[in-house]
Amino acid sequence: MTVTLIGCGCGSLTEEARASINDAELLIGSKRLLCDYGDGRPQTEAVTASGIINAIRSTDAENICVLYSGDSGFYSGARLLLPELGEYDVRLLPGVSSVQHFAARLQKPWQDWLLCSAHGVECDAVAAVCMGKPVFFLTGGKSGPASICRELTEAGLGFLKAYAGDDLGTERERISEGTAAKLAENAFSPLSVLLVEPAPRPARRTPGIPDEEYLRAEKVPMTKQEVRAAILAKLAVSPEDVCWDIGTGTGSVAVELALWCRAVYSVEREDAALAVAEKNRIKFGAWNLRLVQGEAPAALSELPKPDAVFVGGSGGNLDEIVNAIHTANPAARICVSAITIESLHNSYTVLQALGYETEVTQISVSRSKPAGGLTLMLAQNPVWLITGYAK
Repeated sequence: MTVTLIGCGCGSLTEEARASINDAELLIGSKRLLCDYGDGRPQTEAVTASGIINAIRSTDAENICVLYSGDSGFYSGARLLLPELGEYDVRLLPGVSSVQHFAARLQKPWQDWLLCSAHGVECDAVAAVCMGKPVFFLTGGKSGPASICRELTEAGLGFLKAYAGDDLGTERERISEGTAAKLAENAFSPLSVLLVEPAPRPARRTPGIPDEEYLRAEKVPMTKQEVRAAILAKLAVSPEDVCWDIGTGTGSVAVELALWCRAVYSVEREDAALAVAEKNRIKFGAWNLRLVQGEAPAALSELPKPDAVFVGGSGGNLDEIVNAIHTANPAARICVSAITIESLHNSYTVLQALGYETEVTQISVSRSKPAGGLTLMLAQNPVWLITGYAK
């Protein structure tokens, strides 16, 4: 038995695919594709890997074609079906994908685009556009072009240039362009794609942005440059991490986390701190930083599972906060800053009690200051970083 998996492209079959369909004794695919290419041939409607393999095993046909929209290698169900076809003679035929078709319509090269699927899967659009490349979204279900553009607009990125393509390759094909804020108000076909230009971001640099670059507010604390750099090193953040910042203050740690990871959720109870943190978020292009007003641990209950957490302020609730982090993800890396011996002891004790491998680092920084024709070294208050890693 020969099973041919065919990418039907965007309304235009390759000659090889057309010949295979003409020779097929059975066609399997979605109702739409069978309607387009069935032409009276024996056919079975199935779209899931299990449904397709059951249809293959229950037929006597020797030459079967499975039809997929777009390209068989671009977010195609062929990926899940191929491992199940080891007993058959299998061929895989590509088609013109929606990304190729859309790029041609826009007359843009697509080799540098970031390709993301929002078709029935979770997709963080804000994080995607912060990666420094134009982002192509394969949309579908609840995540259409309008909903993605609304998400971007709510994050302050409504000014980004965006393009949407409806029903590509059909007589209903439509190309729309405008800002994300504009497209958020439009209606689109269930068969649509979206291209968004990258969000502006500062050039990536090593952690530890100079203190004087941050906007400040009276009585709102800020973690200093050298300590910030150490915090990012202790948390070992990666581009795919989701981070929490508890007690964000001016947002200095949260901003630096956001420039290195996928998403940051910062919890802060003081209005003055939230206001200045929002200004720093915008100044540094930390669009993937979400500010959450509230007091931990109560404000943590609805946040996504974290990979790394910095606790810069606990409001006297450190035990409850660390326990809430542990409940959310026992494998999360935790770093707590302390400036008193009592806070140091409490942090170390609670992490130890939960079974973390615990490390304490004291950071003592002195900075130079001109004094007449001489230079003095002024000591900053020492800070302890108490880090917990899952064993």
